[in-house]
Amino acid sequence: MKLLIVEDEPQLLKSLEDFASKEGYLYDSSQGFCSAAERIALYDYDCIVLDINLPDGNGFDILEALHKEGKTNGVIILSARDSLDDKLKGLGLGADDYLTKPFYFSELNARIKAIIRRKQFKTNKIVHFSNLIIEPDQHLIGVSNLDNPISFTKKEFALLSYLINNHKRVLSKVSLAEYIWGDYVDEAQSFDFLFSQIRNLKRKLKEAGADVEINNVYGIGYQIKAR
Repeated sequence: MKLLIVEDEPQLLKSLEDFASKEGYLYDSSQGFCSAAERIALYDYDCIVLDINLPDGNGFDILEALHKEGKTNGVIILSARDSLDDKLKGLGLGADDYLTKPFYFSELNARIKAIIRRKQFKTNKIVHFSNLIIEPDQHLIGVSNLDNPISFTKKEFALLSYLINNHKRVLSKVSLAEYIWGDYVDEAQSFDFLFSQIRNLKRKLKEAGADVEINNVYGIGYQIKAR
């Protein structure tokens, strides 16, 4: 796991470096656009922690370059800007997450680890779980084969993939909601949106003949198991 930390404020950059070292991440750091672009051209990072306001450029331009080159680095934007337009722009350019300053390092760490889990899942071209076959790159899930894939929405696919990738543990409602809806989970008034997604998944899996169950662990969350 290797990070690139792009931050122009010296004190915050030092704090981010200390955090990365404490958590056991390998990392490079940069205080500007040009040096960050050079490092990205030379190395393949698992996750880029990216400030938007840089002295010699703009973090959005780095996102655009990554998108044009087809690179799949995970990107977490750090920004003092808290407007919805900036968030939508960053996410629209391919960022995985958007964290507004000031922030807690524990929250940053949780989001980095979420990106690691997603990347680990996507690197497996074909995933088998019970009689389910998952093709992550094409967003296909079928029973026994992929000739007649089950029809899932993007959020349903992401939720089911996350459950399968973590099938050995119980996932809390909060972690599931944060994984699927990211920064915007705070805008939800309840977990009704999550419950409806789980209901849809259970129904579609049963109708398709999948030998799996999504169990509600009372007071904690959900876990998927093979029958």
